[in-house]
Amino acid sequence: MHSGHHLHSPPSMSPSLLSKLRLVTVDVTGTLIAYRGQLGDYYCMAAKSAGMPCPDYTRVHQGFKLAYAEMSRRHPCFGHAAAMPNAEWWKMCVRDSFAMAGYDYDDDTFERIFRRIYATFGSSAPYTVFPDARRFLRWLRGRGLVVGVVSNAECRYRDVVLPALGLNQGSEWDFGVFSGIVGFEKPDPRIYEAALEAAGGVAPGEALHIGDSLRKDYAPARSLGMHALLLDRFRTAEAESWRRSGAPVLPDLAAAREWLAGDVIREEAEPATAR
Repeated sequence: MHSGHHLHSPPSMSPSLLSKLRLVTVDVTGTLIAYRGQLGDYYCMAAKSAGMPCPDYTRVHQGFKLAYAEMSRRHPCFGHAAAMPNAEWWKMCVRDSFAMAGYDYDDDTFERIFRRIYATFGSSAPYTVFPDARRFLRWLRGRGLVVGVVSNAECRYRDVVLPALGLNQGSEWDFGVFSGIVGFEKPDPRIYEAALEAAGGVAPGEALHIGDSLRKDYAPARSLGMHALLLDRFRTAEAESWRRSGAPVLPDLAAAREWLAGDVIREEAEPATAR
């Protein structure tokens, strides 16, 4: 291999990574799909459908962040260990979100509001799929790679949300590891170990993980010896520190495909340039 070859390779990427890979795992939210609109939009619609005024967006958003963090601390993985029904976990979370935002509804009103919110987030309505997602996943599978989705999410992502967005098991992805189903959540490296296992015992060095969080995606995957890269779709302020820590950072999955495929093109050109 001639010495100039590495000058064109992205950071932390061996020139023949794609040929070594058997598995690519991908995060879901922020990587394959995004939230449509604001949380307040859906809480407002639900409140209005129960005859109540629209709650303050900022307060609801802050209340939700606090309530979700607290529920995740008390009952991690959507209540997996306590075998808590999915709807029960979310009902507590949504009730606390409103309470922390300063809204208190009687039981009947809250039940109507909650049912609307729960149904909405169990559908594809609040999500949109990034235009490069399906093509990228199908390209990987077309090259004979196994594709797994790894997400801090519950069964509705697998059963309803992803299929409704055109991301289907068997055509876009092969298997999923969802925290609410397996009982581990990012950044616990065990969720990535479960993915390697689900792919048939793939070695970490034969796997690449793609996500949008240094803490939840890149660091735990790398700690196991997996390859990893981060997407910065929204030009986040943290991306510069991600790069400084040595992580490859790309703007989208089209760039990720080039990052991997450009590699194949270079590999194929190599014999000619090496002569």
